[in-house]
Amino acid sequence: MKVRELLEMVDETIAELKVALVANQSRAFETPYTSLEFTQRAIEIQEDLDDLIKVRERLSALDPDTEAEEYFGEEEIEKLKELLELLKESKSHVY
Repeated sequence: MKVRELLEMVDETIAELKVALVANQSRAFETPYTSLEFTQRAIEIQEDLDDLIKVRERLSALDPDTEAEEYFGEEEIEKLKELLELLKESKSHVY
């Protein structure tokens, strides 16, 4: 897998999390009964987003046309891909 492909996956996940963050922040003002839940979820999403931005910065510093395996182990790449899929599939902005 090329570094560019990993970078694209990270960018897609960041976009999903930004949508989820805005949705949860907005929903925090809908009713006082659920505002705490949405506020807490927004904080969790922001933490995940901050971590992904750090990963993106690290990947951006690498040559996008090289194989990611030159920089990271096979297991690390698989774990990152699994994490990105989980974050994308969570669809935090839907409920």
